[in-house]
Amino acid sequence: MIVSIVVGLIVLLLIAGTPIKPLRIVGQGVIKIVIGALFLFFLNAIGNKYGIHIPINFTTSTVSGLLGIPGVIALVAVQKYIL
Repeated sequence: MIVSIVVGLIVLLLIAGTPIKPLRIVGQGVIKIVIGALFLFFLNAIGNKYGIHIPINFTTSTVSGLLGIPGVIALVAVQKYIL
C-alpha cells in the first residue's frame, strides 16, 4: 500500500513537474549537512589521540557543514573550553 502511494506521488511529480529552485536549495543543504558529518567523522578519528570528540548529530553536522572548517574549530572550542 505504502509503496504504491510513493510510486504514485513520484509519477505525479514527473507528470506535473516540480519547481526546480526549492528542490535545488534543499538538495544543497542536505549535501552540506552530509559534508559536515564527514568533517566531524574525520575530526573524531584524528582527534581521538588528543582527547577531542564531537558527537555527530544533526545540529553539529549542520554547524560544521554550513560554516565549514571554522565551524568545526568553533565546535572544538566550545567542547574544550565551555563544556
